[in-house]
Amino acid sequence: MGSNSHLKRLNMPRSWPLSRKTTTWIVRPLPGGHPLDMGMPLGPILRDVLGVAQTMREVRVVLSTGQIKVDGRVVKETRRIVGLMDVLTVGEQNYRCILDLNGRLRYRPIKDVDSSWKIGRIDGKVTIRGGMTQYRLHDGRNLLHESASEFSVGDSVVISIPEQEVLEHLPFSEDGSTRAYIIGGSHAGETALIQQRIIKRSSQPNEVNFEDFGTHARHVMVISDSRTLPIEVTT
Repeated sequence: MGSNSHLKRLNMPRSWPLSRKTTTWIVRPLPGGHPLDMGMPLGPILRDVLGVAQTMREVRVVLSTGQIKVDGRVVKETRRIVGLMDVLTVGEQNYRCILDLNGRLRYRPIKDVDSSWKIGRIDGKVTIRGGMTQYRLHDGRNLLHESASEFSVGDSVVISIPEQEVLEHLPFSEDGSTRAYIIGGSHAGETALIQQRIIKRSSQPNEVNFEDFGTHARHVMVISDSRTLPIEVTT
């Protein structure tokens, strides 16, 4: 399977848009907020995806200039994972990580105005000392809020980066007008309007139904029609 620092290319996630037969090994990302199939290490992104450098040595030189940022913060680690909805800044150009209709990670150019925010799905919440509520987002970051009822698991929030201030609340709604982005399963990369959420009273995963298909709730992320994402919008 590889080591702590490398993976065999034949065993890398299918979501990584890289050839499996060019070399034997590929850099393994450091543990981070994104699961392995929802993000890639920064080094291969700069070298193999964006073509900013030809070798990993050149990647390190580029990183040493301080011109590479992830979610508005300078990054100098080649193994730093850059995952779903993250904003990657290379000099003056910004990119957002999304899934295409084949379930592959893509780092697509975005406008400067769209580089100051990102969408995060709320995957959990817990009350901590002092009565504050800690909300955990899909990218591993935590947001503190005074209200335990303001947001629910399954909702999304638009946050500013790097400040992490909540700009917009995107509630999970079954009214037929809430758009979702599918981030897993056979419909990964598609968007659709939520029709129904089915809560299972067992160990089986909850499900979400759309007009033409259904999927597990963990594959659904509520998005905003007013926020521009570099994805192909489907019905």
